[in-house]
Amino acid sequence: MKTRAYGSTGKFVSEIGFGAWQLGSDMWGGPEEADGIRLVQEAVDKGVNFFDSAPGYGAGLSEIILGKALKGVRDKVVINTKLGFPAGNRDYRLNHEFIEKSIDESLERLQTDYLDSILLHNPPFELLNGSSPHYEVFEKLKAKGKIGAYGASVDTSKDMFELINTTPSGVVEILYNIFFQETADAIKLAGEKNIAVIVKVPLDSGWLSGKYNSKSIFVDDVRDRWDDEQISRRAELLDKISFATENNTSMIQAALRFVLALPGVSTVIPGMKNIEQMLENVSASDAEMPAEHVEKLIEIWNSDIKDNMLKW
Repeated sequence: MKTRAYGSTGKFVSEIGFGAWQLGSDMWGGPEEADGIRLVQEAVDKGVNFFDSAPGYGAGLSEIILGKALKGVRDKVVINTKLGFPAGNRDYRLNHEFIEKSIDESLERLQTDYLDSILLHNPPFELLNGSSPHYEVFEKLKAKGKIGAYGASVDTSKDMFELINTTPSGVVEILYNIFFQETADAIKLAGEKNIAVIVKVPLDSGWLSGKYNSKSIFVDDVRDRWDDEQISRRAELLDKISFATENNTSMIQAALRFVLALPGVSTVIPGMKNIEQMLENVSASDAEMPAEHVEKLIEIWNSDIKDNMLKW
């Protein structure tokens, strides 16, 4: 497993990280607790040392499972979690008292006394500006040793530019994949500023796993937001990028290698529900995507998607 610098934190992270949304989550068919613990430990054995979670994932269960699984190797891993959506509550909350309370609750669930990084969880745009008082709270918690770095998890380049240009944030989590390249320039800028970049949704909510087609139907699933037109377009585009699976490369490997080819990316966090998925994700670190494939995928974004973006 290759590692990369985690911004200016002094830490190095596995370029394939562990997106822990599935842990304890029924929506994604996540594993039972015992299986989740084993999955995390197997990932560590394969070289994964970066883990991303949030209080809202499985109403806190994701953090609990990580805490149990990583207890004996805490000094060898990097843990990132978030705040804003409390465990079991989808109402966004962020005030001075809530920040430290949320962090303390995450520390308890994760069975640790510090977080390597903490992120605002998709906050309103106005909270991404450095004039917002919560950055002062983060600095105080950093001085206490409760957090090592801070930033935000956002979706667009507008959000990301605001964060990196107006705040002292050291970490940003951002949406980026073959079908959503709108944030590429912002990621490059973050890299130039030595800000750690975590890439989320690298498989386009599973579409870039290659498991779905134009007849796929999603019920009681986060992907049921896609209408027939969105599914049809994704199916057509998947056919168009099939060249990326040459030389016994799976679509998952290709999708993750495309993300890792962008300058500025520190780690990518695909979800993992079982050992088989984890092993395929990890295998993406075994090779790099050919430059000509990267260039062609960027050309397809510019010609077929950029001016009529897919709803992610």
